[in-house]
Amino acid sequence: MTAFETSSPLPGDGRLPLALGLAGLLPFLAGAAAAWLAPVAWQAMAIPAFLYYSAVILSFLGGVQWGVAMSLEPAGSDGFRARLLLSMVPSLIAWPALLLHPLTGAWVLVAGFLLVRLHECGRGSSELLPGWFQSLRTLLTVVVVACHGLVIWRLGGA
Repeated sequence: MTAFETSSPLPGDGRLPLALGLAGLLPFLAGAAAAWLAPVAWQAMAIPAFLYYSAVILSFLGGVQWGVAMSLEPAGSDGFRARLLLSMVPSLIAWPALLLHPLTGAWVLVAGFLLVRLHECGRGSSELLPGWFQSLRTLLTVVVVACHGLVIWRLGGA
């Protein structure tokens, strides 16, 4: 058993969230690798594709917070309102990042992923989110930020 399976009870097979999370890393890993190893013409496509996928996933993380608010926060509470408002922030970071120079946009997306993770580790979230989710999100965030670091380095900004 892994930490993802034992930290908190999961319905059904506890390996599914881990498998899905790791599968979600594939475009990050492929994009970062292509930014360095693909022919130059493909690199020109790989970097924007990487950034677009990054923006989609950052927006998805806001949706996760919306779902947490709807299912775990008491309706009408301060926590409910705050989490709903904060759930919009990742999208409002991700979309403008795509309008910037790729190097600047990549840095903005990194900041967005780190801000989401800080929020997830905060007292209000750590009390609501199961341990397996926290472990999984830490792993995923580390890999996503590392992939961004490789793309930033490739773009000459590290």
